[in-house]
Amino acid sequence: MAKAAAHYTDSVFVAASGSEFVEMYVGVGASRIRDLFKDARTRATKENKENAIIFIDEIDVIGGKREGGQQREYDQTLNQLLTEMDGIYSSDTPRILVIAATNRKEMLDSALTRPGRFDRHIQVDLPDKKGRKHILELHAVNKPLMKEVNLEKTAEESYGFSGAQLESVMNEAAIYAMRDGLLNIEQRHLSLAIDKVMMGEKTDRESSVEEKKRVAIHELGHAIMAELVRPGSVSQVALSPRGQALGYVRHNPQQEQFLYTKRFLEEQIMIALGGAAAEEMYYGGRSTGSRNDFDQATNVVQTMMASGLTSLGIVNMDMVTTEELMRENKLILQELMEQTKRLLEEQRTIFDNSLDILIREEVLSGEQFRCQFRDSALLPA
Repeated sequence: MAKAAAHYTDSVFVAASGSEFVEMYVGVGASRIRDLFKDARTRATKENKENAIIFIDEIDVIGGKREGGQQREYDQTLNQLLTEMDGIYSSDTPRILVIAATNRKEMLDSALTRPGRFDRHIQVDLPDKKGRKHILELHAVNKPLMKEVNLEKTAEESYGFSGAQLESVMNEAAIYAMRDGLLNIEQRHLSLAIDKVMMGEKTDRESSVEEKKRVAIHELGHAIMAELVRPGSVSQVALSPRGQALGYVRHNPQQEQFLYTKRFLEEQIMIALGGAAAEEMYYGGRSTGSRNDFDQATNVVQTMMASGLTSLGIVNMDMVTTEELMRENKLILQELMEQTKRLLEEQRTIFDNSLDILIREEVLSGEQFRCQFRDSALLPA
């Protein structure tokens, strides 16, 4: 963003990292700050430009909150930066704009964020669908794509991906095409790349027949629950191990959404609990395969509590005791687990029919899966 701003305003661009100013020797950091601003002015004068942009990455390294008492080397560096930003010793031209980046804004010293210094804070969130499509197009410039490749579809499927992940998707798709001995990237390569970036590479881990069956039941629990609460949402159910997962359910592209209702969040929890509920139905107990599912479920419960969507009402989370939070968490998860079990128990026919196909073929497409629902509806009660 800083580089783009320099390009559009015809300014000199100078970049540095916060760690470059940290030294064990006193005064070195402050000296380097002076040199940075001097370099920006000198370059602007040489290139006959009126503006210069200085970009400092990881500003929290030198701009952290100052503590009273002992003087630290970081404090001198920060003091020098504050002085340079005030512009006391500079002439009217060249004008200097300072842009900095950090992941920990709350750690910055108040003197650095007051009006006249870093007074404009821009939150850089994950890209939306339109942004993802633009990023994919940028990384596709030097890659040969088949004519029928639809990057808009890939942007939909990569919901929640960062720019770095999207770059990785394009690179992995190129590798998949190369492995297949093809000169161009196909749509299926992009879908495989999304799975790879999201869950990791396929492994050659061999499972026993019983373990395979348990994983199949677990994944079908997620898939059936997802199809019940959000019809048409399942794209694929697979038993092939990826990363740490022994199997996975691939969902169809989600709609961009920034506000969530209580019912939507409860459905998310029920989908996450579907695997454990299915194991309890068939085996009478759970396995360690539900660990990540429970992490997801508890995170959603925390969001509900912080948003005032539970029986706790509208609360300040810091004022609620751990015991109260644990009690509320337990009540919500127990109630939703009972609902999940009840709904899955009604679909035991679909479980049994889908289980045979999944164990035999190791992959169940979304359309095959929905056929089981349609066939089940035609059977006499």
